[in-house]
Amino acid sequence: METTKVETEKPVLQDKIENLIAIGAAMAANCIPCYEHLYKKAINSGNTIAEIKRASDIAGQVKKGAHIALTNSINELIGTEEAQDLPSNQTANKSCCC
Repeated sequence: METTKVETEKPVLQDKIENLIAIGAAMAANCIPCYEHLYKKAINSGNTIAEIKRASDIAGQVKKGAHIALTNSINELIGTEEAQDLPSNQTANKSCCC
């Protein structure tokens, strides 16, 4: 039986974009070693400090919104009237900040 070679697929995203996504994921995972590794990789791939900062800021906003939504849900479950405003002014059962 003859086998055929499958042509390698072209990357869907550019390395620079993948690096920024990975930086956001590392931040979301609270993984400092991952962030440091990915930061170096991003710089070596041509990402700018401004791009890395923006990706980090967006990840931070998502984390903050998710934390506030979680805290509000917990407070509601335990019967506390305290509620914090979400970054997007949504209610806790909606999108947290995106």
